Amino acid sequence: MKKYDYLIVGSGLFGAVFAHEATKKGKTCLVIEKRNHIGGNIYCEEINGITVHKYGAHIFHTNDKRVWEYVNNLCEFNRYTNSPVANYKGELYNLPFNMNTFNKLWGVVTPQEAAAKIASQQAEAKDEPSNLEEQAIKLVGTDIYEKLVKDYTQKQWGRPCNELPAFIIKRLPVRFTYDNNYFNDAYQGIPIGGYNKIIDKLLEGVEVRFGADFNESQEKRTEYMQLADKVVYTGTIDSFFDYKYGTLEYRTVRFETECLETDNYQGVAVMNFTDKETPYTRIIEHKHFEFGTQKGTVISKEYSESWTLDKEPYYPVNDAVNQEKYKKYSDEADMHKNVIFGGRLAEYKYYDMDKVIASALKTAEAEGLLNE
Repeated sequence: MKKYDYLIVGSGLFGAVFAHEATKKGKTCLVIEKRNHIGGNIYCEEINGITVHKYGAHIFHTNDKRVWEYVNNLCEFNRYTNSPVANYKGELYNLPFNMNTFNKLWGVVTPQEAAAKIASQQAEAKDEPSNLEEQAIKLVGTDIYEKLVKDYTQKQWGRPCNELPAFIIKRLPVRFTYDNNYFNDAYQGIPIGGYNKIIDKLLEGVEVRFGADFNESQEKRTEYMQLADKVVYTGTIDSFFDYKYGTLEYRTVRFETECLETDNYQGVAVMNFTDKETPYTRIIEHKHFEFGTQKGTVISKEYSESWTLDKEPYYPVNDAVNQEKYKKYSDEADMHKNVIFGGRLAEYKYYDMDKVIASALKTAEAEGLLNE
């Protein structure tokens, strides 16, 4: 006799949204989480009265009105707008690439002047870029590529830009307006008090077990799976199948978090360091996500690193070799009718938060869990 309708492996956004919807429909759910907290990588902790994004900056943005209303029913959002700054050897440039960037770089004032300058540097770009370097030059020309893209990207991915696939940078925002809003989405903000507010609400009334590693052993996995009629799995797909087709590759991020006595360290929440000499990719000053006025500040330096099995996987390396491996895992996953594979790790793709929520709602709908 199964004890639960659903066993949900992982308490990140996908698992939490699914558990919430299933519970509302009267289904019994058990969420198991190998960490000592819920929320996955959107988990926040409070340090000196400042909400700190423990696993890196998370800025909610979406064009999906249904998803925006969904999260706003869980907690209140502020009006935060992502306007990061790029630091190249002490020279500061606005992101995304826009008229403020072009004016600082070349002294141009009009969109026509900026477009002409970029066009003059795109001559050597190929019609069909075969790698990230060629794609970036085709989009923004050589000056911006050399100063603001090349070294930052190589630090982030741990390999030269001409060895990275072109698609990674195809969505690079380029604007001929004086607008520093990084996202084009209609809705944007940060939950007031942090993302824990959302996860706490989603998992209200749901049984959660911490320190529970689904993939600890084959025996443990079998034991867990026997608890429920269906499993919602949000972990790495290759670990579910004991890496039988090889390990999928990721990049990971290491954080160095410091409490500083100054009230305002860099004047912006996100500053990218685009030169190769600076070892970290960016510095996050957390108080600016909520327009904080607390005494002192908390910053996190982010270092992009090679991933190993004992580290947290962040960004999938979706090159041809890894995609071929993933296809084998995905085909095998399709044969497990009592297991739902969902989220960035189980689907081996980079997901924005709104897309994770939309995917979880679609999955719940397919299970007949959403109200008509």
